[in-house]
Amino acid sequence: MTALINVVGAAVVDSLEAPTRLLVARRTAPPQFAGMWEFPGGKVEAGETAEAALHRELAEELGIEVQLGPELDSGNTTGWTLNERASMRVWFAELTSGEPRALEDHDELRWVSLADSDEALGLPWIPADLPIVRALLSRVAAPA
Repeated sequence: MTALINVVGAAVVDSLEAPTRLLVARRTAPPQFAGMWEFPGGKVEAGETAEAALHRELAEELGIEVQLGPELDSGNTTGWTLNERASMRVWFAELTSGEPRALEDHDELRWVSLADSDEALGLPWIPADLPIVRALLSRVAAPA
């Protein structure tokens, strides 16, 4: 049995205290996901913490630095199931430096309203990310 691939993602919001907008990214590859939207992030490398991986990935993919907020609870210690080989942990994050740009793996970035769930849910999300989007919208609508 192969080890589970650990992936990290960021729900980059305009404010950790009172989020109203979410930054989403449209993939360019692989072909089955090209044109679909996702949370920016990527794989955790050997010897790297999940949080360090997320900071690295956001710098590489979007050219930004963030302050991490709470993790979006999946109810599972390994995070949200992406497929039989991978799971993803997602953190809320607030931009602290840089202007988000589609540098790697994406061709478009977009801020979507968290107040209008139809705007976020109307995008063609990577299927595994859609339950995470729904959970995020519920969490923002009813903060813990």
